[in-house]
Amino acid sequence: MIEDMAFRFIDLFAGIGGFRIGLERLGGECVFSSEIDRHAAATYERNFGHKPAGDITKIDASEVPDHEVICGGFPCQPFSVSGKQLGFEDARGTLFFEVMRLVSAKRPKVVFLENVANYVRHQGGKTLKRTVGMLEEAGYATKWAVLNASDYGVPQARKRLYIVGIRKDLGSGEFKFPETSGARVRLKDLLLLNGAADAMRIERDDIRITKTDIAEVLDRRPNKPVQIGVINKGGQGERIYSVEGHAITLSAYGGGAAAKTGAYLVDGKVRKLHPEECRRLMGFPEGYRVDPRLNQAYKQFGNAVVADVIEAVGRKFVDVL
Repeated sequence: MIEDMAFRFIDLFAGIGGFRIGLERLGGECVFSSEIDRHAAATYERNFGHKPAGDITKIDASEVPDHEVICGGFPCQPFSVSGKQLGFEDARGTLFFEVMRLVSAKRPKVVFLENVANYVRHQGGKTLKRTVGMLEEAGYATKWAVLNASDYGVPQARKRLYIVGIRKDLGSGEFKFPETSGARVRLKDLLLLNGAADAMRIERDDIRITKTDIAEVLDRRPNKPVQIGVINKGGQGERIYSVEGHAITLSAYGGGAAAKTGAYLVDGKVRKLHPEECRRLMGFPEGYRVDPRLNQAYKQFGNAVVADVIEAVGRKFVDVL
C-alpha cells in the first residue's frame, strides 16, 4: 500500500469488490458501498467485513460520506451484445442517472466508471456520447478507453470500457490512460496444481482436438486465446483453448459444456476453469473467500472487474487526489 496516496472512495454497484481491491492497493479507503444482488453482497461482506447498502435508487445523498473518488461498474445487461440493447430506455439503464445524482450532490474529485465494450457502439455511439456529455456538463473533464485485461498482466481476454472524469477546477491537466504492460503471461501460470481442479473435467465422446502450432500462433498474436479444438459443434461454451495462451472472457451467463469459463486442454484432459482459477484471472488476492456455490461463483466473477486494470487506471489519476 502506498501511504502517500491515501484517499476516500465509494464503491457503487460493488459486486464482489474488484474496484475496492484495485483502489485499496493504491492506498484508497472505501467509506461506502452499494450492491443490490444479495449473493454478491454476501461475498463482499464476507471478504471486507462491510455490508453494502442495497438499492442505489433508495439511498439519499446525505447518507453517503464525503469522498474523493466515486467508482462503479454500472449494470452491463442493458448495453451488452447479449442483452436487448435497450440502453437508457430500460429501467436499469437509468442507473447511470443515479450515479450522476450522487456526483452532483457530493462533487468528488474523480468519477471512475466501467461498462461493457459494446457500450461504445450502442445506439450508434449516442449512449456513450450522452454519458460523457453529462459528466462534462457536471464539470468533469472526461476521457474514455476500451482496455483489454490481457494487456495488463492478466491472462484473460477481457475488453471493457473505462470512463474517467476529473473535476475541471482541479487544473490537473489531461488524463491519460495507462500504457500496456508488455508482459507475456500464460493461463498455464495461474492454474491449480496437483489435480485440485479435476472435478472440472469434461468427459465426452464428441471432443475433437486439432493439430495447432501454438507457438507460431502466439508469435503472431501474443497474449491471445488460442483455440485448439471443439466439443460437439463448437458453439458457445464448446470451444477448447490452449493453456499456453490466454483465457477467453469469463462470463456470468452462457451455455455449453464449458459455460462461463470456456474449455481448456490441461495435462491431456479437457476441463472448465475452477472458481479459484477464475479468482486469479480477475486479479483477486489469494485468501479471497469465493462463494462456495459453483454457479454463483462463476456468475460473480463473470460480472466482476479485473482488479489489476482498476489499479493501473487508478494509478494514473491518484496524483490529483
